[in-house]
Amino acid sequence: MFGSITNWEGDLINQFNRLQNDLQQFWGSPAGPASIRAVARGSYPSINIGVTATSAEIYVFAAGLDQKQIDLSVQRNLLTVSGETPSTQPEGASAYLKERHVGQFRRVLQLPEDIDPDSASANYNNGVLHISIQRKAESRPRKIQINA
Repeated sequence: MFGSITNWEGDLINQFNRLQNDLQQFWGSPAGPASIRAVARGSYPSINIGVTATSAEIYVFAAGLDQKQIDLSVQRNLLTVSGETPSTQPEGASAYLKERHVGQFRRVLQLPEDIDPDSASANYNNGVLHISIQRKAESRPRKIQINA
């Protein structure tokens, strides 16, 4: 009896997995494994965000762009990266395969609440835009002296 229930449950799980795969193919699959923070594949530009005790570090992967084509702004804890990717296709040519994003882009990222927007700095090198924003001093961990 238990064997048939296990097979039935396994079949049901397989059906749900197949349905999930079908929906992901239709709507676009997430950028990684089932994460509510992931964005759809093809979001441009690709971005990595990391935090340390003292700062938020953002890496924007925008190869082939001139830094003058990228606009950055930060307001409170929202960072906006926008710009335009020019077309590299020769005039009159038709595309056989297009994987590179062309045209305007805009990404709005929510950063930790305790960042100091006035401390933001950015460097663009080899197609990678590195943005560093310090966290407010009052939110940084501090060592507490223990008295004897």
